[in-house]
Amino acid sequence: MSLYLCVDCGGSKTAVAICDASGTIVGRALGGPSNYTYIGLQSFASVISATVGQALMSCCSPPATSPVSLPPASRLFHAAWFGISGVDSPAAVAAITPEMSKLLNIPVGPHLVVANDTQLLASPVRLHPEISSAVTVISGTGSICVAYRETDGVLQEMGRVGGWGWILGDEGGGFHVGREAVRQVLWEHDRASVTGKPAATSPLQTRLLEHFGLADIMDILTVIHLPDDSQNVFPPRDDQVVFVQPREKRLSALSPLVFKAAFEDGDPLALRVLGTCADTLASQIETLLSLNDDNPRGIKAQECVISFGGSLAGVEAYRQLILSALAQKGHIFRFIEYIDDAAASGAIGLAAAGLS
Repeated sequence: MSLYLCVDCGGSKTAVAICDASGTIVGRALGGPSNYTYIGLQSFASVISATVGQALMSCCSPPATSPVSLPPASRLFHAAWFGISGVDSPAAVAAITPEMSKLLNIPVGPHLVVANDTQLLASPVRLHPEISSAVTVISGTGSICVAYRETDGVLQEMGRVGGWGWILGDEGGGFHVGREAVRQVLWEHDRASVTGKPAATSPLQTRLLEHFGLADIMDILTVIHLPDDSQNVFPPRDDQVVFVQPREKRLSALSPLVFKAAFEDGDPLALRVLGTCADTLASQIETLLSLNDDNPRGIKAQECVISFGGSLAGVEAYRQLILSALAQKGHIFRFIEYIDDAAASGAIGLAAAGLS
């Protein structure tokens, strides 16, 4: 039986999917974090070995009761595809590929793909034979956009925008949404101080005050700017969980509140925040696109699939804000996908590639 392996390596978990030649998933497993930049090559290989071994348990008949070891001299997989967060350079790919080749006994070449995790989102291009291009968009805690074109069964990266992390970017992701929410609420407060009229109370502001246990919105400045792991909480409160979080998390954790205020409460202020973030992300996506033939590396939206991933993009109403902003710029996509299981989608796409 020909088996196809896909591994989605992230900062919080490792997801493994194994399918047969027909695209039927026959093995699954979840493991620990495997962001290559954060844990290094040795730990990365250890996590992969353990998690793939767990996934092979369910491929056995009857299922094994303990993780299956990967025999060094045996080739169990016809092909493997690794989508790895933290792999952003040819040097990183060059370092990982020999280790995975040795681990799985798959020769370095077309049957062993090592790439950034965004590439897994391009797998739907293999399920739509009438197209050969994909634009992948991750909008979770952070964000990144990448364009791909498939040639002779190989996905070639045509351009990348974002993925710089919360200090430098992550537009349209959770950190950006949380930051923009605080900025918009503070702006309403500042504008009221100039007009002399009290700022209108909004569901978004109410949710932010309740989240941080504050009575005055200006106290949020102290909360947001507290150093990481600060023990000096103002105003004092018993529950200090939100304050001992890193500053990045203090802001990105606000995004669910913004979504609730926007889509459950119908708060115009929260909707404006999400519109701002969606427009910014749409502008980054537009950088990868072309309306004519003046840029040979540009992708034409009407000839490709846009494939979303990440928790924020998983909210359909937010995806529609992004797509509407792109449509206003003249970019309407042939196909639209949301992938909540990149490992399974990648494994199925790998089987569909028809590697001989």
